[in-house]
Amino acid sequence: MTRRLISSGSPFEEVAGYSRAVVQGDWVFVAGTSGFANGEIADSVEEQAEQAFATIAAALEQAGASLADVVRTVVYITEAGDFQKVAPICGKHFKGIKPANTTVVCGLVDPRMKVEIEVTALKRQG
Repeated sequence: MTRRLISSGSPFEEVAGYSRAVVQGDWVFVAGTSGFANGEIADSVEEQAEQAFATIAAALEQAGASLADVVRTVVYITEAGDFQKVAPICGKHFKGIKPANTTVVCGLVDPRMKVEIEVTALKRQG
């Protein structure tokens, strides 16, 4: 089984030695994805979550998959109160798909980051 690595072009991928996504067979594993785009990040958790989903969707597309193929998500938030803001955004992107989800309240590597999302997808057959 061939393993394919997908990059978003982030300089952190090289520094930390990771890929935005890894395709292994029919599985796609997308790394924790923040709201950064072109080195910039919005202040609001909602905008960060939307940007994370845009980056995730692009990685999935490169892998031959889509958000509709997601079977598992992990959402990391820095403030428990932000759950009420991020949950509806997840619901919008996963309406009808309803992957397994875990949400964790924790610190993230950059103090500007308020949310980070990782997903696992299983590419649909035929």
